[in-house]
Amino acid sequence: MSSTLIGVIGIILMVGVFMTRMPVAYVMATVGFLGFTVMASLNAGLNLLAKDFYEVFSSYGLTTIPLFILMGQLAFNSGISSKLYETGYKFLGHKKGGLAIATVSACTAFGAVCGSSAATAATMATVGLPEMKKFQYGDELAAGSVASGGGLGMIMPPSVVLIVYGILTEQSIGKLFMAGILPALLVTVLFIITIMIWCHFVPDQGPRGRVYSWKERFKSLGGMGETLIVFALVMGGLFFGLFTPTEAAAVGVMGVLGVAVIRRQISWQRFVDALYETLKTSCMVMMLVAGATVFGKFLAVTRIPYDIASWIGGFDLPPILILGMVVFVYFIGGCFMDSLALVMLTVPIFFPLVIGLGYDPIWFGIIIVMVTEMGVITPPVGINVYVVYGVARGLPGGGMPLESIFKGIAPFMVAVLVGTIILAIFPQIILVLPNLMY
Repeated sequence: MSSTLIGVIGIILMVGVFMTRMPVAYVMATVGFLGFTVMASLNAGLNLLAKDFYEVFSSYGLTTIPLFILMGQLAFNSGISSKLYETGYKFLGHKKGGLAIATVSACTAFGAVCGSSAATAATMATVGLPEMKKFQYGDELAAGSVASGGGLGMIMPPSVVLIVYGILTEQSIGKLFMAGILPALLVTVLFIITIMIWCHFVPDQGPRGRVYSWKERFKSLGGMGETLIVFALVMGGLFFGLFTPTEAAAVGVMGVLGVAVIRRQISWQRFVDALYETLKTSCMVMMLVAGATVFGKFLAVTRIPYDIASWIGGFDLPPILILGMVVFVYFIGGCFMDSLALVMLTVPIFFPLVIGLGYDPIWFGIIIVMVTEMGVITPPVGINVYVVYGVARGLPGGGMPLESIFKGIAPFMVAVLVGTIILAIFPQIILVLPNLMY
C-alpha cells in the first residue's frame, strides 16, 4: 500500500469520525498516531505522541494563548463590554439600525482585548440582544449583527487564530497582529454600511432609539478609556518593539486586572470564574494544537501536502486562480469545521503552495482569517450562530428561531466577501502596518 493511499485513508477516517461529534483534537491525534504507526512502527508512533505533546505544552510561544484568553475573560467579568456598548448606544442608538451599529462597533472594541470570536459573540449577545428586543428590533438584524460582529474578534488583534497561524508557519505574531488592525476596521465599516442599507429598505428591522444629549454622550466616553489604554499598551509595545507577544499578553492581563481592581469592578467570584473559563478554553486550544501537530507529522510522512501542491501547480493556471481555489476550500471547510481546527488542519497543506506562488505569508494569514470568519456564521456548523441562539434562549422574553439568525447573517456574509476581495486587490491595506513596524 502506497504512502499516499494510507494518507487518503487517514483523512477519510478522520472526517468520518468527525461526523460522530467526537472532539476534533482527540480525533486528529489518534488518526495521526495510527497512521504514523502504520507508516513506521508502534515505537515510532508512541515516540511521536510523547514528543509532540511535550513540545506543545512546554512551548514558550504558546503561553501567549492562555494569557490573551485570560485578558478577554477579565475584560468580560469586569464589565468592560457593557461600557463599550453603552458608549456606542448613546452615540448611535437614535439612528435607524443604531443599536445594531453600536453592537458591531462594540464587538470591534471588545475584540481588541479578547481575541476569541465565540467569546465576543456571547458577550455582546448578553449585552446587546435585550436592548434591541426592548426597542422592537427584528430578530434577523439583532441576531445577525451580534453573530457576525463576534467574528471581528478573529481579525482584531489579539486573535487566537492569528497566534496559532503564526506558530504553525513560524511567522512573526507581532506582524500578524499589526496586519489585522486595518482589515478589522474595514470589515467594521462594511458591516455598518450593510446595516444602514438594510434599515433603509426594511425600516422595521431597526427602529430609532432614545436621543441622548451631547453631554451624556461625551460622558460615556470615559467607559472606553480602559479599553483604549490596554489596547495602546499591548499594540504600542509590540509596534515599537518594547516587548514580545507573550510579554504583551502579560502586560494586557495586568492592565485589565489593574483597571478592574482600581475601579472595583470585579469580585473574587468573577475573578475565579475568569480563571476557570481561561483554563477550560486554553486546554481546548492547546489540545487542538497538539492533535494538529501529530496529524501534520503523519501527513508530512505521506507526502500528501507536496502531492497536492504539485497537482494544483500542474494546472498551469495564473497564481490568482490557484489562490482562489485554496480560498474556496477554506470557505467550504469553514461550513463544517471549527475555524481553529480548520486552520491547523489545512495550513500545513496549503501554506507551502501559496508561498511557492510568491504570496506574502502575512497577507495570506489575514486572508485565511477573513474567509474562516465566514465559517463561524455559515450553516451547518456556524458556531457563533449557536452561541447567540443559546444566549437568546436564556434572556427575558424567550429566544428566537434558529432560521431567523441564519437569515440575519446573510447580508453580513456578503460584506465579509466584499472585504476579502478588497484585501486581495489591495494587499497593502494588510501589509502597510507590518512594514512600518519592521
